Amino acid sequence: MAVELTWLGHGTWLIQSGSHRLILDPFLNESPTAPCRAESIDVDFVLVSHGHFDHVADAAAIAKRCGATLVSNWEICQWFGQQGVENTHPMNTGGTAKLAFGTVQSTIAFHSSTLPDGASGGNPGGFVLQLDGRRIYFACDTSVFSDMQRIGRGGLDLAVLPIGDTFTMGPSDSIEAIELLAPRRVAPAHYNTWPPIAQDAAAWAAQVRSRTQAEPVVLDPGGKLNL
Repeated sequence: MAVELTWLGHGTWLIQSGSHRLILDPFLNESPTAPCRAESIDVDFVLVSHGHFDHVADAAAIAKRCGATLVSNWEICQWFGQQGVENTHPMNTGGTAKLAFGTVQSTIAFHSSTLPDGASGGNPGGFVLQLDGRRIYFACDTSVFSDMQRIGRGGLDLAVLPIGDTFTMGPSDSIEAIELLAPRRVAPAHYNTWPPIAQDAAAWAAQVRSRTQAEPVVLDPGGKLNL
């Protein structure tokens, strides 16, 4: 069965696997590049990588309206519980959970994590999802780090990497990340939302083709990828 991923701009992804729907880092209503509003989203799970506003802005509203389970680290789950989110699944770095759609592992990320009211968001992270026989890595907001080689050892059908620079790795460091991860396909995220993270995705894709073995997949917001 195919796994369908839809890029909703910035760091937000919608993932459809069989009867299950997940959203990662929902930032829609205030995003200048999102192709839809949070009110149109219907999901079973909400994954949150870290506490920054541009990754959590619509998480509580979606989770509460859909009755979805919010998956994140302990601190973020506790914080969302105080915002009225009833269903949470707290994790911490390196842990793996078996959930209805498959498994999710919390991975390290080198970034910061403060929630909108100034509360600590704990450690930032990424996610490795295993669903319907596919293994997908969302690096989320991070710099490149050598343990990406370890993440890639199990084989990756897709890696999603930030390329915006300034606040995360940029295009050059993302090439190094791809070399470490060795995924079959790679997609860029966290770019072109605002001028400070503007990038030429076509130029990035050309670098991926010339310097790595991965197939680059560049989507417009709202674009879909099937694995």
